[in-house]
Amino acid sequence: MVGFKATDVPPTATVKFLGAGTAACIADLITFPLDTAKVRLQIQGESQGLVRTAASAQYRGVLGTILTMVRTEGPRSLYNGLVAGLQRQMSFASVRIGLYDSVKQFYTKGSEHAGIGSRLLAGSTTGALAVAVAQPTDVVKVRFQAQARAGGGRRYQSTVEAYKTIAREEGI
Repeated sequence: MVGFKATDVPPTATVKFLGAGTAACIADLITFPLDTAKVRLQIQGESQGLVRTAASAQYRGVLGTILTMVRTEGPRSLYNGLVAGLQRQMSFASVRIGLYDSVKQFYTKGSEHAGIGSRLLAGSTTGALAVAVAQPTDVVKVRFQAQARAGGGRRYQSTVEAYKTIAREEGI
């Protein structure tokens, strides 16, 4: 582009889309063990029913859950479901953040000054679209995080198999 410096050229929708997804994936790589611990703590409460005592709890707190998982299942267990988690981040963040400006411009018909209504509508649209696109990946991610390897077989052997099995047995 003649007359523009490299810093003056706004990023394209593709760059925004890929940049948002990549940034979310990097963040997910760092925080994934915390998310896995959260899921394990949540399902522990469900599996123990209404009568729950402190002595029957396998996991205690986030750090205790992480340490227990590493000790009983190995360090890799903290990253069960990572592939689906990265797929979720790439689809969710890419759509939600990466397409926001394009959708906002669509609603404002290219005007430079978008009002609060247009911004809310654009955010709601991209957020709803992102949830619709990313929901299957979130289901698979949580299912992998919830399955413990110690003392039992794995329900799903791969991410692709999990998508197929869930679609076949439970419907889309």
